[in-house]
Amino acid sequence: MSSAPLDLTARLLLTPQDTEAPARVARLKELGVGDAPAPEFDAFARELARVTDAPFAMVNFIDEERQFFSGLYDSTMDPERGPVDPNGGVGRVMARDHGFCVHVVARRTALVLEDVRDFARFAVNPVVDEVGITSYLGAPLLDPSGMALGTVCVVDQRPRQWGQQGLRTIKQMAQDLQQEILGRDGAG
Repeated sequence: MSSAPLDLTARLLLTPQDTEAPARVARLKELGVGDAPAPEFDAFARELARVTDAPFAMVNFIDEERQFFSGLYDSTMDPERGPVDPNGGVGRVMARDHGFCVHVVARRTALVLEDVRDFARFAVNPVVDEVGITSYLGAPLLDPSGMALGTVCVVDQRPRQWGQQGLRTIKQMAQDLQQEILGRDGAG
């Protein structure tokens, strides 16, 4: 009796299932967010990066196929001249199975990864090798129904000790932005 080699990664659910995606997309359309860059979200991301001293910060909305950074701060980009580092940076769109925000949406709670390489589930994510992401701190943007509309997050290319202060900061800033988003239709 021959047995196939054991593939440990096959047992990990690397990208969580997301049965709420169609409802989320409909809700984001109602709120008028999630499918275009928004200057106010870029400003929020810039402030989030400043407060956490992170080189990247995002306001992220996720549909069935992709993630869209409606708010983006990327320290490798100069707003006037474009890329500062031709080998660095992230764009506005990322595949749904890249990154860690899909886990925050599925869990509906903040996620702190001081060094993603310490966790098998996260260490094999494509952004680790393709973008060099080593640490992540993110929190959900929740609708009153409890559904996650998206996330706010910061990432770094080096391990970070985010600590309790980092967790409090990301959760508070997510809550502030959540109220602003929900206030667009009087639902907040």
